[in-house]
Amino acid sequence: METIDKGRRRLLGAALTTPVLAAGLPLNTYAADNYPARPINLIVPFSPGGGTDISARLLAAALGPQLGGTSVVVDNRPGAGGQIAADLVARSNNDGYSLLFANSGMLAVNPWLYKLHSDPATAFAPISMFSDLPFALVVSPQLAARNVQELVELARKEPGKHTFASSGTGGAPHLAGEIFQQATGTQLTHVPYKGGGPAMTDLMAGRVDMLFASILETVTYVQAGKLRALAVTGPTRSPAMPDVPTLDEAGVHNAQTGSWTAVLAPAGTPPAVVDKLSEAIRRVADSADVKKKLEAQGAVAHGSTPAELAKIAASERARYGDIIKTRNLHVD
Repeated sequence: METIDKGRRRLLGAALTTPVLAAGLPLNTYAADNYPARPINLIVPFSPGGGTDISARLLAAALGPQLGGTSVVVDNRPGAGGQIAADLVARSNNDGYSLLFANSGMLAVNPWLYKLHSDPATAFAPISMFSDLPFALVVSPQLAARNVQELVELARKEPGKHTFASSGTGGAPHLAGEIFQQATGTQLTHVPYKGGGPAMTDLMAGRVDMLFASILETVTYVQAGKLRALAVTGPTRSPAMPDVPTLDEAGVHNAQTGSWTAVLAPAGTPPAVVDKLSEAIRRVADSADVKKKLEAQGAVAHGSTPAELAKIAASERARYGDIIKTRNLHVD
């Protein structure tokens, strides 16, 4: 009986594969033509409600219709600076149904600061970027600096006296402060917090002097006069803060920074599936509705090809590696 069952399975396998081969279609092409055939899981490395999660849910809602109406399900797996989610996706089947919504810290910073189970340079297939998230440089209203140059002058007069907060050692806001110091020749004292909320609270109370944080987190406080925005860290002004200059406009060059998000698949995912996903994500990022919603978050839509994402990730990884080594940064 078992022999007969095995024979039936062999015949069934042949029946399923023969039409594909007879048609002369590569398996990758066949997989892409029939993809997706079931819901896709988009694994988010952070808790619900944060900026990364909000962007991921925006993408998930718009991506399904671009892929024939399939469901794209957001699955939050927070912890270990994003590595729980990264390891989960790296171990998943490379069939395009488990994707990682990563940020720049996971891809460009974590490899220099942590011992990782999954090397982001080899464990994943890049698909597309989704958004850029520049920071705002905000200061306490009690600080006697009305613009970036006045802040630099204060810091140069008394090295080490002035403080900059961050949401934690090794995070993008911390590294933005390190890049700022290197670009301006200043010496500031870093005060790390366990999250952006406590850092923002102490900044408004005047317990620390300055902070690099997402525009989404800061714009309400700036509008209310509880914080003063001196610059944004992107290449252009933010629509959410149109009167605030870029760092470059304020006279600080080579200090552009911030965070960005991207979608990855497990290494070995068929290139045709990767290309299909990348094209769909780029269409989402190009849509006027998504651009408007991201701008409301202080972000900028930014789709890319897989090759472009790989190049950006490698460049950012090298840049942050230089900063981390030059400034002798480490996580205790």
